[in-house]
Amino acid sequence: MTAPLYETIFSAAGALAMSGWLALAVSPTRTRWAPLARRYAGRVIPLLLGAVYVVLIVRHWGPGGFGSLAEVRALFDVPGLLLAGWLHYLAFDLFVGAWIAERGSALGMPHALLLPVWALTFLFGPAGLLAFALLRLWPRFRPASAARS
Repeated sequence: MTAPLYETIFSAAGALAMSGWLALAVSPTRTRWAPLARRYAGRVIPLLLGAVYVVLIVRHWGPGGFGSLAEVRALFDVPGLLLAGWLHYLAFDLFVGAWIAERGSALGMPHALLLPVWALTFLFGPAGLLAFALLRLWPRFRPASAARS
């Protein structure tokens, strides 16, 4: 694979992921479009990104590993593996964003309250997940089974 192809994949994957985030953002949790948006953002797009990720990993795996920071850096010194790492972030952050949408809807969270959580998840992955976990501590949004215990 060549550098221009990597750039094309990078741009296309970013646009695809953004379409998933946009689908979540413009589909309020209690509309008929919300389940479709969540499936698109949380299933379809991550699976497509995952397929490209697997191709990149199989094609470019080489020196490096996960045993030390230096080994991880060696992996990311390979452009195809750096791109695979980026697809990993895009796929998993979007998957988590869709999960937040599903759980938030089930817990009756207003759509407007989820927007900043998604922004955090989009920009800083685990920070958005943490924000959602903290939001769930609010008694109004605890699951019914937890409220009874």
